[in-house]
Amino acid sequence: MTLDPFIPIAPAKLKVLVLPIGHIKKERFTAFISRLNEEHIVHLRDVSPDGRPHRNMFSPLAFPGGAMFYELMTHQPSPSHLALSPFDLWREQLAVVAIADGTELPNSVFNKRHSGAGGRTVEETNIRTLYQDLENLRDQYPKMLAHQVLIFDYLPAKENPIPIPEGIITIPPPDQLKRTTIKTVMCDISAIILAEMTTLAKSFEGLSHIDSPGVHTSAVHDRINGLLGQDGMARRNSQYTLPGSRSVSATGMADRGHVRMSMPPVPSSKTASFGSSSSTPSARPTTPISGNKPLPNPPLYTFDSIIGPASADQALARSDTTDSFSSQSQHDKVSVQGFGSGGVDARMRSKSRCRIQVVIGSLYLQSGLWSNALKELTEAATIAKSINDHVWHGKALELCLVCLLLLGWAGIEFAIPSVLLPPSEKGSAIATQIQEAEQRDPKQEKWLRHLQCYMPELVDRILGLYSRITAECLPPVPWSEAVIRFARMLAALHIAGGKLGEESLKMMVVGGSVGKALTTSPRFTILPPRTTIVQMLFRAFPVSAASELLMTVDRVTILSGIASVLGMLGFQRKKAMVVRELVSVLIGGLVEARTRGAADVGIHPAAGLVGLNGMNGQGGGSGAGALDLAEGDVEAGIESFLGVLLKTYGIVGDVGRAGEARDSMQVTVTDDNEKTTKKDTSDTDQEVIERIQRQSAARFFGMQTVKLNILRSCINFSEALPDFAGVLKYSSDLLRTAGSGIAPGPRREDAYPAISREEQARLTTNILKTSNLSKRMGIGELAAEYWDEFLLRGIRLEPLPVTRTPVAHAKTVLPGAAAARASQDVDPFIYNPFLKRPDTATVESTLVAGEPATFRLTLQNPFEMEVDIESIRLDTDGAEFESGVEHTIIGPYRTQILRISGTPKAAGTVKITGAVIKVRGCRERRFPIFVEPWAPDNENKTKSSGLAALKANTEAISPAVERLKPYNFDLKVITPQPTVVVKSSTLPQSSVMILEGERQRFSVTLQNLSPDTPVDFLLFSFKDSTQEPLQTALNSRDATATELYEYELILAKKQALRLLNRDRKERFIAPGQTATFDFEILGKPGLTNGIIQVDYAHLGVPPDEIAEQFYTRQVSMELTVTVNASVDISRVDVIPLNSPIPESLWTKSSETTTELLTPESHCLLLLDLRNSWPSQMTVSLSSSDPSSSGNDRQIKIEEHILPGNTTRLVLPIKRVYLDDPHAFIPALNPSRQRQFVVSTKISPEAERASREAFWYREKILTSLTGTWKTLAGKVREGEINFRQMRLNSKMVDVIRIDEVDIDISLSGREEGEGEVYVDDFLELRVKVTNRSNRPVLPLLRLMPVLCHRPFNVSLDFTRKMAKFAWNGNLQFPLGRVEGNGGVVEVRTGVTVLCRGVFEVGGSVEEVVPYVPPSEGDHDGENKVEDFGLLTGGRRKERKVWHARRACRVVVRDRPEE
Repeated sequence: MTLDPFIPIAPAKLKVLVLPIGHIKKERFTAFISRLNEEHIVHLRDVSPDGRPHRNMFSPLAFPGGAMFYELMTHQPSPSHLALSPFDLWREQLAVVAIADGTELPNSVFNKRHSGAGGRTVEETNIRTLYQDLENLRDQYPKMLAHQVLIFDYLPAKENPIPIPEGIITIPPPDQLKRTTIKTVMCDISAIILAEMTTLAKSFEGLSHIDSPGVHTSAVHDRINGLLGQDGMARRNSQYTLPGSRSVSATGMADRGHVRMSMPPVPSSKTASFGSSSSTPSARPTTPISGNKPLPNPPLYTFDSIIGPASADQALARSDTTDSFSSQSQHDKVSVQGFGSGGVDARMRSKSRCRIQVVIGSLYLQSGLWSNALKELTEAATIAKSINDHVWHGKALELCLVCLLLLGWAGIEFAIPSVLLPPSEKGSAIATQIQEAEQRDPKQEKWLRHLQCYMPELVDRILGLYSRITAECLPPVPWSEAVIRFARMLAALHIAGGKLGEESLKMMVVGGSVGKALTTSPRFTILPPRTTIVQMLFRAFPVSAASELLMTVDRVTILSGIASVLGMLGFQRKKAMVVRELVSVLIGGLVEARTRGAADVGIHPAAGLVGLNGMNGQGGGSGAGALDLAEGDVEAGIESFLGVLLKTYGIVGDVGRAGEARDSMQVTVTDDNEKTTKKDTSDTDQEVIERIQRQSAARFFGMQTVKLNILRSCINFSEALPDFAGVLKYSSDLLRTAGSGIAPGPRREDAYPAISREEQARLTTNILKTSNLSKRMGIGELAAEYWDEFLLRGIRLEPLPVTRTPVAHAKTVLPGAAAARASQDVDPFIYNPFLKRPDTATVESTLVAGEPATFRLTLQNPFEMEVDIESIRLDTDGAEFESGVEHTIIGPYRTQILRISGTPKAAGTVKITGAVIKVRGCRERRFPIFVEPWAPDNENKTKSSGLAALKANTEAISPAVERLKPYNFDLKVITPQPTVVVKSSTLPQSSVMILEGERQRFSVTLQNLSPDTPVDFLLFSFKDSTQEPLQTALNSRDATATELYEYELILAKKQALRLLNRDRKERFIAPGQTATFDFEILGKPGLTNGIIQVDYAHLGVPPDEIAEQFYTRQVSMELTVTVNASVDISRVDVIPLNSPIPESLWTKSSETTTELLTPESHCLLLLDLRNSWPSQMTVSLSSSDPSSSGNDRQIKIEEHILPGNTTRLVLPIKRVYLDDPHAFIPALNPSRQRQFVVSTKISPEAERASREAFWYREKILTSLTGTWKTLAGKVREGEINFRQMRLNSKMVDVIRIDEVDIDISLSGREEGEGEVYVDDFLELRVKVTNRSNRPVLPLLRLMPVLCHRPFNVSLDFTRKMAKFAWNGNLQFPLGRVEGNGGVVEVRTGVTVLCRGVFEVGGSVEEVVPYVPPSEGDHDGENKVEDFGLLTGGRRKERKVWHARRACRVVVRDRPEE
């Protein structure tokens, strides 16, 4: 039960001192008290009355509907509070209860000094020890009305149970506990207290005068000292015998000098011993008085001389609650006992009688006899009013009001005494209020309605009486407490809607919590209004004059009571002002206490309470430890107390979670077994966003300057305790409140804090020192909460080295996975993904298991002091990941880059979510990644005010908070991969000098550095300086088909670099081993550098079993190449043969054949070759039949060329026949094979000529080979590049063999030429051969002409001069000549009429163009097309073929015989 001195019924409570006894742990002691507190209300109907007639003044039978309210305390009231008794009799403790743990009884002997008491067992010995300790308690607390020992969780033995002495009660464990067991215990204690209250009441009745509180005269002290005796031994209750000498209690509680200040002196003529006979003398053993010590002087008066012998008549008279305390009997009593003869005047007698009645009424109130108390107090109030005893008049009215509240709470109807009614001038207004209340709630009880309306005026009247300036005025402590109690009373009435009913009475009597917290919304219709209550409440505020008379504890108590009432009424700002004053008072008191305490033990004040807290093991640096408060006394501790203050002012901290925030500060806890438990350091993204949202809402609430001052006060308060956790928390909250709370962007938003640089440095130093001090003292590692949520602004993976970067590839790019992949290493036109630049995003998000990677962290510090990061490591999810730990110092007001390494341990997906950062002096926690700039939005919409506005802004999700998205990214971790390097090469310094056309071989050795991962996949790719210009030319739109073919041919057939050993089975490198591969380089113009790129990986499975994706690494070797000129072709020409080459020349040229080179089959190729190398070279040329694959028809020539000289070489080559010399020029690139390059910038005739030259050139190049070889120095050899040749139309005409061949000869003569005589009859034979694949319908024309004359002149001359005669026509059709070698032969007779040299030429012309069957009619018949018909958009023209060699006829005159 919480100690609440401001509950409205506090004067009706009965305080009991609860002490531990024997061996008992603190936790169990607190638990036992809680079990007793469950029955702190004892109804008199359940209490057994005492049968003794002289102990029945407070018999429970007099008012069974009453109840006693217990307040269990583990400490004694302060002397200043006890000095207020008997005016405030409820401040005294009337009983002492000692609690023992029954489970500890059989373990060990409690006190070896008492072991002589004897006992069969340890348990019995301890029970006897407890009884002796009980006797010691009776000696130490003789003023207590009851002394009791409770043994919890005790089970008596089933056989031979141990006898339990009187005064000791055993309670079984909870599992065997009945519902009424604890209640019965409390009722038994209540019966003893009620019986002994009679003695206490008689003692007060025997007093002659009672002073008001605060009045201390010498006469009073004399009377008290006379009652106590010379040795200061106070009286003990009459239930037990007084021992002569008793040792100090084993528990060592309070000293013997603590006595009741209200003990009255009673005159008597007897000199008996102090005490009385017991009702059960045989059950109470007495302790013998030591003969070595003198007996204390007994008091001169005893209780027996006051009340006389007990009789049954007196018991019956006392039990009569109606007539026992009449006014007349009281007058008689006072006149006989209090004043006697020679008394004072009647006014003094009335004042004394009035005050005694108030004290007796207070006892009736505490005992639950509310009707008796109301009767006594009403009479006392009437007397006090008549004699103007204002303070006691007000006290009587207050106690009467408490009686009426208790009667209303118990549901007992009552009548309001007339002394409580308002004066006549206010009666009409109150009568109106009663009528209005009846109209609002007709069902409300009449007596409660009347009390409800009378209460505000009555409270005001009581306070007016207390505040009267007279000789006897109320001290500040009871005055302020009375004001607060009345304010609580009216506040409960206001909270319940102005109705005095069950809800309001529960809050007044039991102290129930408020159902719904009030806000600052107006409540004008509810009486009494809050403004009136607050105005009255602030009358309790300790002013400067009164503060000098108050102790610090009293000032703190009063201020906390004021703050509590303000909180009930919903005035949070006013409450915060009072709490702020309370903190100031605490700071001064704590500093003074620490200074005095340190001086007492002889140490420095700065280390006084710190050392004590550390030695006493106060948990976690809690402020309660410095105040030496028990665990049960701190229900709402200092953390919550200051948390309310901070929340009210809108401190930018963990708003509403002060306790959780302080718990998180202790990151490690070390127990007795040296076991250390780490607290959870994970702050989820959602928790961090919610924290930022709360902090952002608090930034726009209240004034920042006031917040900073409040936090400075909290820091001073925590330092004064000293409270380490508080210093850390409030220092970090001050930095957080002073900061901007934003994430600055590139625009450099103003993030400067609101405090000076010196104060920032002082706060961080204070945090660091406090954290280190907690470690040294063994309290545990305390740490603050870091003040900037945006510490981590970015994490990025540093790009891996090129040799270690894994590149992703699809399964389809594997060689062998598709038909096109089979020639991956040679075909440059097939898409090679290994040469493609890898995707940056994919590469930067791929790691290899077991290999470290470097991350780049961006950290911000918007403050002007350095931030010492003790440790920082990455926070990841997913696959196992080991992060390195780094430390750094972030400079003031800057963004800083930190690199940290991390190693994935297994394949999978690793998600980087943030970093776990330990700032020196702060808690190690996780920080999310906030990449984007962010600043909170201040909405100007006013929807609420006060703390409700803070709550609304905290719960509302603003657009700025919605934009706040923590950044995280995924990294794919692949299985372990090998690392390959180029160990060596046969090329010195990776450079080579080569001639054009030369091929050189070299080797490269690769080494696998991985100790356990082999290389089972190797793929080679090549780059050189000639590829880029060729690719540029290929992409040119102006390139012709011939040029594109040349570019593609160079890429495909003339690769600068290529791999020689292409067997893929040999491509394997074991862990730690090497492998050598051979390459060939070709010298070509423009080659300056080259790269050999090796893509390697460990697949672990065959290629066909690979999943959708695999990864490779790359290692490359760069080559520097110098290409020099060798043999250049400076000029090319082709000339026909006019006659067969002589045998001698043919024999010189070729040694393998004797075939004649006729003009019909061969022509001559003229090449001018220049030696550009500074050394003599041998050039070898050869030609072969393009239609033959063997070397038997090759023609070879060889020549030496001096350096710098040019030599012409003549090489016979075979003439070429082509079926379709105008065919489309093909594309070597597979991607362009379905594309047709159509030249639109040249005429069709030029296009046909270009294609014709292309195809004849290709045919000639396939038959030519040429090599060169140096004769001096290092032997070099290479090939001559004939692709430099270009053919014009004349050269093509020489090389070409026509489709239709015309052979004209004379029969009987040599073919092509003959010698005849004049007038001889000759037969001219014409042979037409069709080499094409289609039939021809030709028309033959023969043209006899004279030799050595122009064609037109010789033709006319021959015809007109009749030099040549023929049979028939010279022009006639030949009919159908089939293709593919079809031959038609025509013979005609001719006669030469004169001598001379004639030539017979001829030509064949198509009659009509031939149309294939597919282009004809649907009937499939072959038809020809008429001249001029367009088919397919192209005009088909008739072709004409001429005889290349005419038939020469030499005519001579016939010789005369």
